[in-house]
Amino acid sequence: MRHPQNCAMKIPFLKWLCLFAFSFVVGTMSATAQLEAGFSTMDITPPKWPVTLRGSFNPKPTDAAHDPLHARSFAFRNGEGRVVMTVVDILYISQDKIDEIKAEAARRSGWRTTEMLISGTHTHSAPSADGSSEEPAEVAFRQHAFDGIVKAITSAIDRLEPAKMAFGSAEEASEVFNRRWYLKEGTMPPNPFGGIDKVKMNPPRDLIVKPAGPIDPEVAVIAVKNGRNKPMGLFANYALHYVGAVPNRSVSADYFGQFAELAKYKVGGRNAPDDYVAILSNGTSGDINNIDFRGKRPPRAPFEQIQQVATKVSDAAHKAVKDVEFQSNLPVSIVERRVTLKNRKPDPALIEKSKKILEMTGEELKREPRLAIHYAMRALRLNEGPDETDVAIQAIRLGDQAIVSLPFEVLVEIGMELKEKSPFERTMIVELANGGFGYLPPPHQHELGGYETWLGTSKMEKQASVILTKHLLEMLEELKKQ
Repeated sequence: MRHPQNCAMKIPFLKWLCLFAFSFVVGTMSATAQLEAGFSTMDITPPKWPVTLRGSFNPKPTDAAHDPLHARSFAFRNGEGRVVMTVVDILYISQDKIDEIKAEAARRSGWRTTEMLISGTHTHSAPSADGSSEEPAEVAFRQHAFDGIVKAITSAIDRLEPAKMAFGSAEEASEVFNRRWYLKEGTMPPNPFGGIDKVKMNPPRDLIVKPAGPIDPEVAVIAVKNGRNKPMGLFANYALHYVGAVPNRSVSADYFGQFAELAKYKVGGRNAPDDYVAILSNGTSGDINNIDFRGKRPPRAPFEQIQQVATKVSDAAHKAVKDVEFQSNLPVSIVERRVTLKNRKPDPALIEKSKKILEMTGEELKREPRLAIHYAMRALRLNEGPDETDVAIQAIRLGDQAIVSLPFEVLVEIGMELKEKSPFERTMIVELANGGFGYLPPPHQHELGGYETWLGTSKMEKQASVILTKHLLEMLEELKKQ
C-alpha cells in the first residue's frame, strides 16, 4: 500500500501522480479487528476582543460571544483502517491552512493527513481561522483555533475504545427552502456585471414564480456506543445554510452549536455521559436556506429561529436512530484525490470594465449595479491568480455508510445526484471540507445565472461539478469493492 507523501519521496519520476487526480485507499478491516471510536470537543471561542465576523461583504467587529464556538472530532479505527472527521464552527478554512493543521495533527498522533477530514459549518457569526490581519485579537483567534482543532483531532484519537455503530435517517422538510427563484417577467434586476440573470437569490416575495432547484430534507446520522453499550456520540448531516439573526451580531455557532447541545440528550439520552459529543455537519446547501418565500412566520425573538431549527433537526436525529441496529464488525477506510480544476477567468471586456469601476467616485458608483465594486475586485483577483487549482476530495466508508467531502458550497442537486448514484445504501455529503473554493453549481445552473454562479462567487470551471462527481463515484466504487 502506498501513500502520496511516501511515493513522491521514494519514486521521484512518479511525483506528479501525487498531485494530479491521485487516489489512494487508506486502511481496510482485518478479519479479527475490533471497531474502535473516540470523540472529542474543544472550545475555540475567541480569547481576545474585538474580532471581525467574516460572513458578509462588509465585515464588522464584535466584542462578545452569544454562544461558544467548538471544534468537534470523531475518530474510527478498525485494523489498519483509520478515519478522523472534524467539524468546526467557522465560516470555512482554506485548503492551505487545513493542510497545516493536518500536518501538525499527523505529527502529534502518528496518523496520516490523508486519514483526516476537516470541515466548517459555515456559520456566518465567526471570525476567520486564517487570513492576514495583524490585529492582536485576530492573531490570537487564529492561533487558538489552530491549536483547538489539532487538539480535537488528537484527543479523539487518544480516546479510541471498543465501539459499535448504527446508521439511520429521517426527514425534516419544514425548515429547508431553495433560495434561487425565477421571477415575473421584466422584474429581474441587473447583476453586478450589468447583465440580466434568469434566477435570483432571496428575491422579493411578490415577484416569485417558482424555485430553480429542489431541497434535500434528509437528516442522516451515525450513532456510536462503546463496548459497554453506553452512548458515546453522534455524527449528523443536514443540507441547510446557517440561520442567522444572532443578537447584537455576536459570535455564535448558529444552529449547529445548538444541535450539539440538544442532541446530546435527545439521542444520547437523559443520562448521557458528560463526554458525549454530538456533531452536525453541513450537507449540500449552497442554494438552500431557512427563508420560507411562499409563507410568512410570526416574528421571532433574537436567536429563536436558530433554536427552532436545532430542535427540529435534533428531533429528526432522535427519530433516525430510534430502532437502528448497532454493529461492531464494520470496515473503515478512506480514499482521497487531489483533482486539478481550471479557474474561471474574466474576458478582456470585463477586465477593462472592472478597472474602470475601481476608479469611479462614490457618485459614479451609485449608478452602477449593486455590489459592482465587490465583483470588479473579485474579477481582477481571478485574472491575476493561477490558471488551475488542485482541490482535495474524499470518500469514506464506515460499514455500509459512505461519506464524501467537497471543498465548496455545493448546490443541492449535486449532493442528491451523488446519493442517488452511490453504490452504498447510505451516503452523506459534507461540504466546505478540506478547504473553501466558493460555490459549486452544476452546469445548467450556470446557464441560469444568479449569485451562486457569478464570477468571483463561483471560481472554478463550469464543468467542475461534473468532473468532481465522476471522481467521487469512482472513489465510492473503489471502497465498495473492498
